[in-house]
Amino acid sequence: MIDNTASSATAPLILVDGSSYLYRAFHALPPLNNSKGQPTGAVKGVINMLRRLRKDYPESRIAVVFDAKGKTFRDDMFADYKANRPPMPDELRPQVQPIFDIVRAMGLPLLVVEGVEADDVIGTLAFEATREALRVIVSTGDKDMAQLVNPYIHLVNTMTDSYLDEQGVKDKYGFGPELMIDYLALMGDKVDNIPGVPGVGEKTAQALIQGIGSLQAIYDNLEAVRELSFRGAKKMPEKLQEHRDMAFLSYQLATIKTDVPLEVGPKDLTNEAADLAALRVLFEDLEFKGWVNELEGQPAPSAPFAASSEAAADAPVAPVVARPAIDVDYQVLLDRQSFDAWLPSLLAADLVAFDTETTHLDAMQARIVGLSFSFVAGQAVYIPCGHDYMGVPDQLPLDEVLQVLKPWLEDEQRYKVGQNLKYDRSVLLNHGVELKGIRFDTMLESYVLNSVASRHNMDDLAQRHLDHTTIRFEDIAGKGAKQLTFNQISIEQAGPYAAEDADITLRLHQHLWPGLEQTPSLQSVFETLEMPLLPVLSRIERTGALVSANLLGQQSLELGERLEALQRKAFELAGQEFNLSSPKQLGVILFEQQKLPVIKKTPTGTPSTAEEVLQELALDYPLPKVLMEYRGLAKLKSTYTDKLPQMINPATGRIHTSYHQAVTATGRLSSSDPNLQNIPIRTEEGRRIRQAFIAPEGYRILAADYSQIELRIMAHLSDDEGLLNAFEKGLDVHKATAAEVFGVDLESVTGEMRRSAKAINFGLIYGMSAFGLAKQLRVGRNEAQQYIDRYFERYPGVQNYMNRIRALAHEQGYVETLSGRRLYLPEINARNKNLQMGAERTAINAPMQGTAADIIKKAMINVDAWLPGSGLDARIIMQVHDELVFEVAEKDLEATRKEVIARMSAAGELKVPLLVEAGVGANWDEAH
Repeated sequence: MIDNTASSATAPLILVDGSSYLYRAFHALPPLNNSKGQPTGAVKGVINMLRRLRKDYPESRIAVVFDAKGKTFRDDMFADYKANRPPMPDELRPQVQPIFDIVRAMGLPLLVVEGVEADDVIGTLAFEATREALRVIVSTGDKDMAQLVNPYIHLVNTMTDSYLDEQGVKDKYGFGPELMIDYLALMGDKVDNIPGVPGVGEKTAQALIQGIGSLQAIYDNLEAVRELSFRGAKKMPEKLQEHRDMAFLSYQLATIKTDVPLEVGPKDLTNEAADLAALRVLFEDLEFKGWVNELEGQPAPSAPFAASSEAAADAPVAPVVARPAIDVDYQVLLDRQSFDAWLPSLLAADLVAFDTETTHLDAMQARIVGLSFSFVAGQAVYIPCGHDYMGVPDQLPLDEVLQVLKPWLEDEQRYKVGQNLKYDRSVLLNHGVELKGIRFDTMLESYVLNSVASRHNMDDLAQRHLDHTTIRFEDIAGKGAKQLTFNQISIEQAGPYAAEDADITLRLHQHLWPGLEQTPSLQSVFETLEMPLLPVLSRIERTGALVSANLLGQQSLELGERLEALQRKAFELAGQEFNLSSPKQLGVILFEQQKLPVIKKTPTGTPSTAEEVLQELALDYPLPKVLMEYRGLAKLKSTYTDKLPQMINPATGRIHTSYHQAVTATGRLSSSDPNLQNIPIRTEEGRRIRQAFIAPEGYRILAADYSQIELRIMAHLSDDEGLLNAFEKGLDVHKATAAEVFGVDLESVTGEMRRSAKAINFGLIYGMSAFGLAKQLRVGRNEAQQYIDRYFERYPGVQNYMNRIRALAHEQGYVETLSGRRLYLPEINARNKNLQMGAERTAINAPMQGTAADIIKKAMINVDAWLPGSGLDARIIMQVHDELVFEVAEKDLEATRKEVIARMSAAGELKVPLLVEAGVGANWDEAH
């Protein structure tokens, strides 16, 4: 990689493909308008990218090149060149001139040359620069530019943080830059309407070039094409011969000119001092407040632009208003006098942002180092209590601080707002304090407003909503093995960091909450589901689950023996020893030695040995079948049987997972350390891992599970008479579907028919195509399509629902659960049909998956509220998918089982019964 810290004399020249970034910024970012209704998203994206380049290459000269209006020489060569490209969107057109104005005001050369494209100007300048012994970096997102790469010219894409030198091109495409034009000529380019050779796509073009070489070499050796291993190779020579002229025309169209007559050369591209007055006027007009503040000397972000998958639909957010720069006032309270002077203000505040600084990310192990508070935007205090480095100043003792604050912390009427307060609640419990009055959580506010707009951590939220770059933990603690824990950080550094956490939390709440208030359904999801669930999850986490380290240890030994046996079997089938974890060695054995069919290739053109490939090969060949079994058992061993015993908390003797409310798009909970959702239940080995989750002496495990909840929700949403009738009568819905689809009586349905019907039932609610169903059932595509057609004939309401929800998603940009939770679909109207179809599949399934998630959350809240006053010795220890797992005293089993079923069944109101099945056992597996 070119050294970006070089001196100005040796630093590379940066040539920016402005046109590439203009369109990518426009399509990557959500619609962004200022208060005058002026679109500004593409402006911000492109300028952010230039700021990023200045930061990454401080000594380099930067020039920006855009396409000119009008035709180019390529239109004379091929009348239909770029004929498919739509006109510039109306929302983008008015953003071009402001970009030009800002680039010039930044002191950067701006080049727009008529008759050629930006690529040609960049190519010419780049090659002239190399003749003058200058190194060049082309900043672009356009793959066509890879043809320019040589020892002196490299590419960087600031949107994806990718960097391409000669080796990078070879790694990405499987051949060097010198063959890039040949590649483009063969496959063509739909965006630019470069025709290429019909029927030759990316993979075929790669195979042709890797197998033979250049375009000319391919046409000189057409018969050699038949010997290549890609699909359709036998008939490809005729196709290539038929479209020879088009291939060579495409080669000309794809070739970037490097000899454009220009009025300036590389050495003329100097960077001038920025016109700060002009920039200020432009930024104020566009309402880029953070950049205005920066010009005024206020701290402001210089964050790089990054491609985003934020929703294009209008999610409810607080109205965009001009936010004046906030002069922050952060204080550190080191003595009792200052603490006592501040305390009355805390007690008088209606709402306080609160945060803890701790010794550990694991809430069960963490101890408090300090506490921060904010009740006025821009003002915050930090109270250090546990810093222990050499030379630490006097601090207030933690016990003393908690003794004074405990009545406030435990007061239900003293409202608190935090960022991920579930963690702070658990940490305080380690010190004997139960946090109450948890009124708001900014992580959950952001998540409910738009689960897919961004990540929901404080740093990202502050950047997105407040245009503020926070102090990162790594900034004060360092990185890697030498990273300090918070108690080791000096108070001088810790104070601003901790105080900012509380301040930013308050400001985020003030920004986010109006967005929830203006959408009652989302406010209801926040207030009736997510916030009440927070303490419930905290209690479940702290209760933990008892596991048998001895059982897991025995399973690890047995799995180790089985893995050794499978390895020996693999060696025998391969006829040699090899590394089962090496894709390269595996590829040689499977595809070169055993001549197995190549299902898929990697971006570099080598046959893929990915899991889905081995899965397909395992259906017909013994070695891939052994490898799949080996991989599955190895993952179980490393992830669970080896690791779980190490995760047992020494103080409690239990495993304490962490539940996450703000990760999945649809509202489902996820868990980590350990991930309880991924323990397989369909294999004997997976069930044995569940056997290690045991009940203590005198107790039993009770597992209560919603039966076919998503299909029941589908029946409700679709109002399909056949499905409603099946569930109302308590029929086996998969068997009933089999009878309908295969046209037989219920009594005649075989096990194989039922399994196929189950695949159809669940496949269709996940938007599975005929191709996907055919693959799963191992039947022909036409036969799978017949099953689907027959299914929709028998259940027309389901098809009507799917059509209806697709149309609604396209119209409004989101879908909703029965409780009003929204899932925004940023790609529902994407130009890329594959992205659009993926969003449509999500639109069909999300209301079912999200409603199921909402129902079990409501059930958890209801059960948790009932249990303490029930007089029963029972507690929730896990939530996994659609299942709640309890630890119950033997004497209270029947009463608990009955009440749990009743409360879970009543957690949702559907047109069909919510069936809950509850089992009991000495361990989790036995309870099923």
